[in-house]
Amino acid sequence: MPNRFYITTPIYYPNAEPHLGHVYTTICTDAVARYHRLLGDDTFFLTGTDEHGIKMVKTAEGLKTTPAELVERNVPIFQNLWPELDITNDDFIRTTSSRHKAGVTAIVNKMLASGDIYLGSYSGWYDESQEEFVTETEAKANEYKSAVSGRPLVKYSEASYFFRLSKYAPQVQAYIEANPHFIQPESRRNEVLSKLRAGVEDLSISRSTLTWGIPLPNDPGHVIYVWIDALSNYITALGYGQADDSRYRRYWPGVHMIGKEILWFHTVYWPAMLLSIGEPLPKQVYAHGWWTAEGKKMSKSLGNFIDLEKLRGIISRYGLDALRYYLLRAAPFGNDLDFSDADFTKAFNELANVLGNCLNRTIKMIGRYRGGIVPTVAGELEQIDRDLIVRAQRIGQDLASAYEKMELQQAATLGIELARATNGYIDSTAPFSLAKDPAKAPRLDTVLNLSAQAIYRALVALLPIMPHKAADGLKQLGVDPGGKTLDQLLSMGLAPGHRLGEGQPLFPRAE
Repeated sequence: MPNRFYITTPIYYPNAEPHLGHVYTTICTDAVARYHRLLGDDTFFLTGTDEHGIKMVKTAEGLKTTPAELVERNVPIFQNLWPELDITNDDFIRTTSSRHKAGVTAIVNKMLASGDIYLGSYSGWYDESQEEFVTETEAKANEYKSAVSGRPLVKYSEASYFFRLSKYAPQVQAYIEANPHFIQPESRRNEVLSKLRAGVEDLSISRSTLTWGIPLPNDPGHVIYVWIDALSNYITALGYGQADDSRYRRYWPGVHMIGKEILWFHTVYWPAMLLSIGEPLPKQVYAHGWWTAEGKKMSKSLGNFIDLEKLRGIISRYGLDALRYYLLRAAPFGNDLDFSDADFTKAFNELANVLGNCLNRTIKMIGRYRGGIVPTVAGELEQIDRDLIVRAQRIGQDLASAYEKMELQQAATLGIELARATNGYIDSTAPFSLAKDPAKAPRLDTVLNLSAQAIYRALVALLPIMPHKAADGLKQLGVDPGGKTLDQLLSMGLAPGHRLGEGQPLFPRAE
């Protein structure tokens, strides 16, 4: 039976069109899902939209429309974007959907039955941009502005139902301490533990001044506050709380890919909720950094905001896979990132001059000297041969390590660096010179074979990162990767006698 792997993006607010941040998170998640499918794992990939909450209400008011009309205007943009970017999500959950509402209602009923929800009152500061109440101490420390968005906090005073977060905080803390890989990267784990050790208050989970949301089942005059509503999507999408929960039993628990600004909610609120209803905690939560553009915070007024128009322009000129590669190699996963036109050009040239060049010259040499047929390794191997063989042979192991640790920059560059090493091998062994001496034909056979094997394995490694270009490159080598697992592709290699296809520039010069 194959391993099962479940991975999610956060669900995105449809209060505006998607931008670079949404695209980055989703492409990262897609690459990981593609890798696990390539392994042969039974993989499920979820994304969706978070359509309730005060943020949606305020945006709708500003646009002189209703929240319902706003979501129906913007959600299709998200739904249509992911196929446009060839994102391979298996499902798209909406928090306004009936299946989600049924699941959330079941979760809240279970919490009510166990006494984990009680009626109280709240008076304090609220961060509308983060959908989060903050303490007086936090509010004062940030000059009564949001620590994330910088927008002014709002003073609220109203009756509210509360979830007994303080009851479960010690268990959550103990779990994080006992499972050092639960939160990644480690620096984020330390942030969460530090905040937990300072103590937490019970969590307000309802609003009586809102009508846009899921009604509290025991008191319909309150709607369920956004974090119980939003976080539950990861299991309601799988059928939790519904007649058919087979998908939930099949795939949960899963892995969450998020931005660092929502780390606390995913690593404290969410595990506490799951403990309350007696369900397993997520396997891992990975938090990536924030994007800037040309060294500055992205802003429409500065003209450096990376929106869909900008991203579509890049794709039109350079191709979707070039964008995927650039985003994944931009920084070690978890670090903040900077979008730079100069860095993008550098990344694209790396693809053309390293990967594309290695493939092209290998196919041309074997075409010219061996009629397009992969020759047999002949004669005694030299140290330079053994070094390339070892590097090429270990790429499957290196990929496994990179994806297990969610080192996506490493995952993106492993294939490129193998191609770079292969180019260096070709330069050092000088097959063009070997071809001039018939006595060196066995040595030429070895060089051509090992070069072909290495660029082949480099392209296989890049299938989750650049699915189209890597597949195109493999087809030029006479291999269709469709329907084959990573182990099958790596083990089959290019057997002696295999005929290569026709070579074409893998990354044509951008017009």
